[in-house]
Amino acid sequence: MSAYGLHRVAEPVGVLPQQAHRLDVDAAPRPDEVVVDVECLNLDAASFRQLREQHGGGDAVRAAVLEIVESRGKMHNPVTGSGGMLLGAVREAGPESPLGLKRGDRIATLVSLTLTPLRITDGLATWDGTSEQVPCEGTAILFGRSIAAVLPGDMPDRLALSVMDVCGAPALTDRVVRRHGSPSVLVIGGGGKSGSLSLAAARRAGASRLVALVPTEREAAAVATAGLADEVVIADARDPVAVAEGVGDQVDVTIVCVDVPGCEHGAVLATADGGTIVFFSMATSFAAAALGAEGLAADVEMIIGNGYVPGHAAFALDLLRAEPGVRELFEARERQTSGA
Repeated sequence: MSAYGLHRVAEPVGVLPQQAHRLDVDAAPRPDEVVVDVECLNLDAASFRQLREQHGGGDAVRAAVLEIVESRGKMHNPVTGSGGMLLGAVREAGPESPLGLKRGDRIATLVSLTLTPLRITDGLATWDGTSEQVPCEGTAILFGRSIAAVLPGDMPDRLALSVMDVCGAPALTDRVVRRHGSPSVLVIGGGGKSGSLSLAAARRAGASRLVALVPTEREAAAVATAGLADEVVIADARDPVAVAEGVGDQVDVTIVCVDVPGCEHGAVLATADGGTIVFFSMATSFAAAALGAEGLAADVEMIIGNGYVPGHAAFALDLLRAEPGVRELFEARERQTSGA
C-alpha cells in the first residue's frame, strides 16, 4: 500500500497518480484511504476557461467534463494539465488513515483533482456548465499523503470552497514578501480570487507599495473600493509593454494570478533585478518565463506556486474574515456566478 496512491494507478503502472492516464475509482477504501461522498467540484480557473472557449459552454462543457472523468478516473484536463478540488462529506476513513478525518466530516480537499480518484454518478444533471463550481454526486478517494480541511462553520460552504481553492497563493505571497523585508509588490490579476487574497496577504506582510493590475474598469473599481491596493493599473497582462508602462517603477515582487496564457514577459519586465516572480497560474508557460527572462537579461528569481504551504487554508480563511473588502469581492463573484 502506498501513501502516495501508487496502488490506484491503472494506466500506466509505475507512475504517480498525477502523471497517470487513468486511475482506479473503486469506492472500497484501502486501510490508509478516505472515501468522500462528493457534493461539488471546483474546477481551476485555467481549466474552466479552456473548456468554455473550446466547447462554448452549457451542455457541451458538461459533456466534456463527464468524458474526462469517466475516461481518466479523475478530473485532469488534457489541454491545461490542471483540475481543481472538491467539497464533500467523509463516508469512511480507513483505520490507518493519518488525515484525522471521521465519518460525516464535511471537507474541502486541498490536493488537485488531477491526482484524486473520482467517480461521478449523477451525470452532472444539476450543473448548467456555466460556472467553475460543479454540483454533483459521486465518490472520491484521498490517500495517506493527501490534504483536506474540515469546512468552517462561520461561512457558507461554497464561499469556503472558493477560498480554499486558491489558499496556496496568499500563504506563499506572505512568505515571499516577508523574505524581502518591505518590498514593492505587483499582483497581476489582482481582482480575482487568488489575486485579491494575495493583495491582502502582501499588505499584512508589510509591502511598501502595492500595485494591482486588472483587465477592466469594472475590476479596477472593485479593487479600489475594497481598498486592497495603493495603485490599480488597467492593462492586458498579455501585453508586456503595456504592463511595464502601466506599473512604472519596477517592483521587487510580482505575483501572477491570471488564468490566461502569455503573461510571463510582462511579469519579467515589471520586476526589478534581484526581485522575485511567483507564478500561480496553471496557464503559465514556464519555458516562456525562463527563456523570456534570459532574453531580457533579467536577474529575477522565479517561483512556481505549487498550492501548498503549511497552514495555508487557515491563513486564507483568516484573511477573508479579517478583510471586508476581500470578502465582498468573493461574495460578489458568488452572486454573479449564481445569477443572484
